[in-house]
Amino acid sequence: MFFDSTVYLVFLFLVTLLYWRLRLRAQNCFLLLASYFFYGWWDWRFLLLMGTSTVVDFWVGRGLDKFTDLRRRRALLILSLAVNFSFLGFFKYCNFFVDSFAHLAALLGLKGIPASLWQIVLPPAISFYTFQEIAYIVDVYHRKIKSADSLVDYALFVSLFPHLIAGPIQRPSHLLPQVQQPRVWDPAKAFDGMILILEGLFRKVVIADNCALIANAAFSGNFGGPSFVTVVLGTVAFAWQIYGDFSGYSSIARGSAQLLGFHFMVNFRQPYLAQSLQDFWRRWHMSLSSWLRDYLYIPLGGNRQGRARTYVNLMLTMLLGGLWHGANWTFVVWGGIHGAGLAVERFLTGGSEIRDSGAFIARWLRRCLVFAIVCVAWIFFREPSFAGAFHQLAGLFAWEWQPVYGVALEFLGVFVAMLFVVDLGLESSSTEYLLADRSLAQRVGMGVTACALITLLGANQSNAFIYFRF
Repeated sequence: MFFDSTVYLVFLFLVTLLYWRLRLRAQNCFLLLASYFFYGWWDWRFLLLMGTSTVVDFWVGRGLDKFTDLRRRRALLILSLAVNFSFLGFFKYCNFFVDSFAHLAALLGLKGIPASLWQIVLPPAISFYTFQEIAYIVDVYHRKIKSADSLVDYALFVSLFPHLIAGPIQRPSHLLPQVQQPRVWDPAKAFDGMILILEGLFRKVVIADNCALIANAAFSGNFGGPSFVTVVLGTVAFAWQIYGDFSGYSSIARGSAQLLGFHFMVNFRQPYLAQSLQDFWRRWHMSLSSWLRDYLYIPLGGNRQGRARTYVNLMLTMLLGGLWHGANWTFVVWGGIHGAGLAVERFLTGGSEIRDSGAFIARWLRRCLVFAIVCVAWIFFREPSFAGAFHQLAGLFAWEWQPVYGVALEFLGVFVAMLFVVDLGLESSSTEYLLADRSLAQRVGMGVTACALITLLGANQSNAFIYFRF
């Protein structure tokens, strides 16, 4: 059930309509059933995995609150981490070793085994809800929050359908109290939610899906072999595709949650306007970057143990962040590029922040430099193999021009400019919602315009949200 499908919009409408006719306890039970139905839409067997980890972590959390003995509490923490990381590791990274297993089987004379027997299907959302559960257990262990009293409340915190498949990764201290407390219908927040849903559909269907046409053509060789123009075309198109795709999903998730009386954290703040890599990671996939900072980088020592250790911690955090995206060494290289860039940046600046400072030209030069580094890293993220990535990079040193390149540049420029204007507006207003400070009539007009653009300019293809596979 994809967010940009008619089925989802009908599902959301019916859930919202019935939900507000119920009281708190009934609301939570109904939302839990709706969320499990939403997740089971792909394959009901995946519910068993999520349900098991939910029950384990609920009782571990209760035990962490109950016991004061440090050894018991540590044992419970280790139990929870072992269960969560075992599930995540097996289902997400088992295929990483499939080729080796198949080769070993051939050496042992076990030939003719169907490849399907080796393959492990990746359950949707396992990375996102696992990280959310780990954050809950760690926070309860450190007594930053109290454990949930109700299994229904905790299960809903884990599985609430707007954030379930691709985040934003919700912090327990932010979402769990909202689950436990009564919620009141707020027409203004509901209107903001509908605007967010339209904005998200615009980002996905109009921007991401149209940029995907150029990216797919460039990376697949439909524009010819890699050359400077095709590599730049493909990489820039993919950069805006993945941004429009994921920020669009996040906007729809936030808007859907607001229709139900919940508030989700902002997950993107105009990342391609960043003036440093550190600033980029404050703006890009903020729920993941802040999770990596609080639950990995800081526990590793952060910047408290000298400069050399800080660089190591940055690199380790980003390497693991890359590996989180999938069982492929190209993701690790993508994380390594960002880790090395952050370390070099910290070395050159002495740890001081680079934000909106300096002359107009200097600011935009920094933005262009950061965008260029991010785009180089995107090549490794987009290509499934090192051979493909290095083939693209080698193309940067070859020049070729064909008339179709000009058409592709114009096509890409139109859709990049649309989202770029939206980002400039959000950047100047510093608000969560587009045109939040304008009149109701203007915002309604914006919504009608978004509907028209989605209808007229939506790409005629079916592209699943990129982050669904993570």
